[in-house]
Amino acid sequence: MTIDKSWTTIRRRGSSNEFWNGLQHFLQMAKPFVNDRGFIKCPCRCCLNNASHQLENLESHIFRNGFMFGYNQWIHHGEPATGNAGTTVAGPSGGIHERDEMFYVLDDIISEDADEDAVGGPSSNDQYDDLFAALRSELYPGVSSFSSLNFLVKLMHLKVLNKWTNKSFDELLKLLKLAFPKIDLVESHYEAKKLMTKMGLGYNSIHVCKNDCALFWKENSMKDTCHVCSESRWKLQSGKRSGKNVPHKVLRYFPVGPRLKRLFATSKTAKLMRWHSIGKSKDNDVMRHPVDGKSWQEFDKRHPNLPVT
Repeated sequence: MTIDKSWTTIRRRGSSNEFWNGLQHFLQMAKPFVNDRGFIKCPCRCCLNNASHQLENLESHIFRNGFMFGYNQWIHHGEPATGNAGTTVAGPSGGIHERDEMFYVLDDIISEDADEDAVGGPSSNDQYDDLFAALRSELYPGVSSFSSLNFLVKLMHLKVLNKWTNKSFDELLKLLKLAFPKIDLVESHYEAKKLMTKMGLGYNSIHVCKNDCALFWKENSMKDTCHVCSESRWKLQSGKRSGKNVPHKVLRYFPVGPRLKRLFATSKTAKLMRWHSIGKSKDNDVMRHPVDGKSWQEFDKRHPNLPVT
């Protein structure tokens, strides 16, 4: 029986069930050929069969970097050394991935990074392994339509919307694990935040003066007192600094660049981001948005090269 390898050339990998089914079949085919430590050669465009990884990590490597060119006979992954590649096998069902919305979120994120790597070659960063592990994992045995990652993202969203404290979030996680012992969920808010950061949803913490005089940032990042009012950067106990440095105030800064890139990486939000340029009214007598107004049009004429116009 010949093997369909056409999926290895698909570029927009996450939006294609053909790619995902082909990848799952490839992993199943390679499974019996791991070494005694559980490692096998990785045919992604970064490793090129020169590096070995555990089988579960091959999924994220190939998904992110793509399948290496020229590897037409999978001699390291179970295919006999002779014979020609043909067309048939569709592979097993994608299972949880085909129904879980987070699959397409990861596709947008990884596709964006893959485009950036195109100039200097694919990256060997394994930051997506944990995300794929959470995506593969069922939230609870028998619940294949809801991955652990999907549930965690929605839980973090509720935390933000309802202004839960970190402590209350930790207590909720403990309660869920107590009520559902087999649930696959992180242990704490700290672990959840680390996972979200890998999706590009992190932030930078900048300490602030107690009196809001200045930020402890850039040239002031290493100072212990405010250069304006001389107030201590840290909370004091009995006039002395406690064992652990705790700042009076913290500013959480969400970098604009990465978030704009993430908005433009997803096809739906990218269209919305460009609406002010492509959605202008064609009727000069109708104003349905400030973009149709004379002030905006005059601004466009004065600054034709600005990306917001």
